[in-house]
Amino acid sequence: MQSLIGLLRTMRPKQWTKNVIIYAGLVFDGQLFNPDAFLRITIAFILLCLAASTIYIINDLVDIERDRQHPKKSKRALPSGQLPVPLAVVAAIIFPVLSVGAAWVLLDSPRYAFILLFYIVLNIFYSFRLKHIVLLDVLTITAGYVLRVAGGVLVIDVARFSPWLYAAIALLALFLAISKRRQELVTLGEKAAAVRPIFQQYNLPLLDEMLRMVTTSTLITYILYTIEAPSVLLARTNAALITVPFVLYVLFRYLYLIHVKGEGSAPDEVVLRDRPLQVAILLWGLSFIIILYVLPRLLNS
Repeated sequence: MQSLIGLLRTMRPKQWTKNVIIYAGLVFDGQLFNPDAFLRITIAFILLCLAASTIYIINDLVDIERDRQHPKKSKRALPSGQLPVPLAVVAAIIFPVLSVGAAWVLLDSPRYAFILLFYIVLNIFYSFRLKHIVLLDVLTITAGYVLRVAGGVLVIDVARFSPWLYAAIALLALFLAISKRRQELVTLGEKAAAVRPIFQQYNLPLLDEMLRMVTTSTLITYILYTIEAPSVLLARTNAALITVPFVLYVLFRYLYLIHVKGEGSAPDEVVLRDRPLQVAILLWGLSFIIILYVLPRLLNS
């Protein structure tokens, strides 16, 4: 039983929140209340979580010795011995076969199966090589988010998904990846290079400069999305611009948490703990739902 609990811990259920972004194609194409499309995306979400868990298991297998030196990661199931290495290896083989096979057969979507396969291969390559190459490490993490969104778009028939949203999501993912690198560097201090060799290539001035550039780019790209997105234009209004302050607040709040409060946790853990962030994200989501689904009906009535 302890081994199964350890396997579940290694699968990182809390980090499955990152995969919710697969619903972007459904929501922003105006199909949120389409039951068939919602069911297909939900199945795709489950398979994506299974694929992502494969990566977490492989990462922990690869980094098991380094994690034992980390103040927090040493408590994970594999470094602590709760999860036996042979069981982790078996799960790392079965999970990707199951997720890709189900995408092909259950969803009848070879394209989504390919996305999952590419996602798994890319992240395995990341675990063994790309995570040790400066700049490519954070760009690979960003690519993973874009693949999540693309997978959701391919599972259903999407007609009005704006390329600007791809760009905004990619830049937001890059913002979070750089922020996480920065906080790891601050938290680990002199031990940073020993725990993660890539930190030999990073320092705070570089990461802070990258963070400033990406923060600005994210906001500008999102503003362009609110103006140019086909689904928004259907409402014949620029009302989507009212969601910009929420995005600005979320970016500023996260920067406040890492710079002033010294928050060093993973981005998804920060969101799950910080109430103001949760409220801002909720208000942003509700605003966009009203703009995409309620406002057009009011204008056409």
